[in-house]
Amino acid sequence: MTPEPEPEPEPGPEPAPLPILYSFRRCPYAMRARMALRISGAAVEVREVSLRDKPPELIAVSPKATVPVLVDGDLVLEESLEIMRWALGRSDPEGWLTRMDESLIAANDGPFKDHLDRYKYAGRYGSDARQHRAAGMALLEPLDTILMKQPHLGGFRPGVTDIAIMPFVRQFADTERAWFDEQPLRHVQAWLEDWRQSRLFAAIMVKRDPWHGSAPTG
Repeated sequence: MTPEPEPEPEPGPEPAPLPILYSFRRCPYAMRARMALRISGAAVEVREVSLRDKPPELIAVSPKATVPVLVDGDLVLEESLEIMRWALGRSDPEGWLTRMDESLIAANDGPFKDHLDRYKYAGRYGSDARQHRAAGMALLEPLDTILMKQPHLGGFRPGVTDIAIMPFVRQFADTERAWFDEQPLRHVQAWLEDWRQSRLFAAIMVKRDPWHGSAPTG
């Protein structure tokens, strides 16, 4: 007697699409968003953007077309700090949000970023690079004092403050690396090097080809 064939299983629901992160590898704002997403364990589709050839899909969801931008269904987040809070608000296994110094981050995103731009891109701004380099250094000195007393800006464990600020200090340092390494900021220098060598930073700095509507890059 021939056995009856097993019935075909009913197809399950289609898996929900992953949130999309439009990113640019070297952008400090995108770096800190990617670090927060990574530490939260959030699965996202990373779309590397060519700043000279921005994909229309990015412009459609965010007309200003700056990175990072996170798209999750109808939710569109266009600011890196919003993305960091979104990611860690969903899952914060190491308590990073409890170590978030709003005043230090505001000083970084405001005055320090202004001086960094006018130092690194002096030709674009028509600025005095040395004047803005000195002003940037003056803003790093309080960080050095903090790091003299504790290993991280947020305390004795890393937190949002560290990853929010580190990419900008890295950019400042790399503008004239030999000069920066000679400055009396040994605590900032050591802190920065620890982050450069961290597995977290290595993981979010993987190189990707620019996205042009191809398959997800993960």
